[in-house]
Amino acid sequence: MMEPQKMKNIEYLNGPMSRLAELRFVIEVLWDLFTGIRKMYFTGPCVTVFGSARFQPDHPYYQMAELLAAEVAKLGFTIMTGGGPGIMEAANKGARSVGGKSVGCNIELPMEQKHNDYLDHWVKMKFFFNRKTILIKYSYAFIVMPGGFGTMDEFFESMTLIQTGKLVHFPVVIYGTEYHKELLEFLDKMELEKTISPIDRDLFLVTDDMEQILKHIKSNYNIKKVLQPYNITHPIKWLFEK
Repeated sequence: MMEPQKMKNIEYLNGPMSRLAELRFVIEVLWDLFTGIRKMYFTGPCVTVFGSARFQPDHPYYQMAELLAAEVAKLGFTIMTGGGPGIMEAANKGARSVGGKSVGCNIELPMEQKHNDYLDHWVKMKFFFNRKTILIKYSYAFIVMPGGFGTMDEFFESMTLIQTGKLVHFPVVIYGTEYHKELLEFLDKMELEKTISPIDRDLFLVTDDMEQILKHIKSNYNIKKVLQPYNITHPIKWLFEK
């Protein structure tokens, strides 16, 4: 059984609370999202890299994430991750290695997740749904590396947003054809059963070829626009922005 202090993190999922508690929850959610927006407003155009927190630096997927993030950073993008270890650390490290910008959107967990050492800028979020909003809001492409439940959650949420037209001209790349083989078979099954349309399979690219990934991102309509001078206001000191 979870300890009482750990249960507090998810009590809002346990059904109706008192009116005052519900109001406090809404205020917490708003403040959490506001904090994320304030911290990430000046990050520049990002490419978000998703992937497992469990891969160590000697793992091929970690090393590939580092190399790939470095190449994407050279295009002029800020590399954004969930800010933790594993693939996230590798991507931030890759951006840092070529002088690119590296940011992270971390999450408060019952067992503390410390931000990695390769971040120029980071924010810690309390709620997963707010965190995913920030990871999407400032990003112009997603790269999905091998990962677990969290990575699949992020992938399928992004695909839902694209499929329903909430995101348009938004490139999603899945790296790791062998790792994702069963996932792709399941998507084939979904298409066969008509729970997704054949055209939905064109909404993402699956490849292990770095050049193909870079070409796919660079050729995107929105990417071409955003890589022109990035027009964003400068920090305002009296708003404590930096």
